[in-house]
Amino acid sequence: MRFGGRRTSDNVESQSGGGGFGFGGGGGGGAMLFGLVFSRFGIGGVVVLLIAMFVLGGNPLGLMGGGESGAPSAGVEARGGTACSADPARRFPCQVLASTEDRWAELLRAQGSDYPPPTLVFYPGNGQSGCGAAQSAMGPFYCPADRRIYLDTSFFDELSRRYGAPGDFAQAYVVAHEVGHHVQTLDGTEERVRRAQSGASEAQSNAIQVGMELQADCYAGVWASREASAMEPGDLEEGMRAAAAIGDDTLQRATQGVVVPESFTHGTSAQRQEALMRGYRGGNPQACAAYTQGI
Repeated sequence: MRFGGRRTSDNVESQSGGGGFGFGGGGGGGAMLFGLVFSRFGIGGVVVLLIAMFVLGGNPLGLMGGGESGAPSAGVEARGGTACSADPARRFPCQVLASTEDRWAELLRAQGSDYPPPTLVFYPGNGQSGCGAAQSAMGPFYCPADRRIYLDTSFFDELSRRYGAPGDFAQAYVVAHEVGHHVQTLDGTEERVRRAQSGASEAQSNAIQVGMELQADCYAGVWASREASAMEPGDLEEGMRAAAAIGDDTLQRATQGVVVPESFTHGTSAQRQEALMRGYRGGNPQACAAYTQGI
């Protein structure tokens, strides 16, 4: 993408790390993290997180809202432009975030609404979020409790090397997807989804989550369509490769050798690609409404 001298967002923080598995403010954050990891990564994600806690000396009871706090919370070492300039690799995500602020403000203004933007938090390995501990194994995530996007500083290298999805638009797609979850929090979709999941079976809950994730992919496409003038040849292909690489079927086939559709939480590679392109072709959030219709 050709962002050149575009501004970087001021809604950025950098954590110094060391947050570990401490859950400040009581057990509510740990319980929320448990639910967040389960909804976004399924039971396998929870198992990975519990194992990581055991290996690193954390207290698994913190996930359930019990036990004592572990390590102290990570500290914010930089904000705004300073957080963006601390590492050259952060400049582009900061520009993407600024672009999403402008484009979503325009889109929601047309609907008569304001757009309070999220904050992007960079953290190295271990951090702290309003949903509990932030761990690099979780990948990028949005926490509705504090309306922040958490991004491990090494994730984009992993996206390129491990998942075979290099390129600046692949990075932009990741950020724009998490911003899509912020939009869902603002319009009440996130709350409706959680209510619907609370009384559902595991398979039904996963299916509801897939719709929410595909809508966030679609919203990423809407944002990209609004930045068509900044798009370069090959950008969409980068995004499609990234969407394919992180589809549930592709990941399950690579990690466990078998695909279990009822355990999907994000959608297949084909579904994620279709959702991204639906938003890009439609260029309007209404193009993405069907993914959470009826919730």
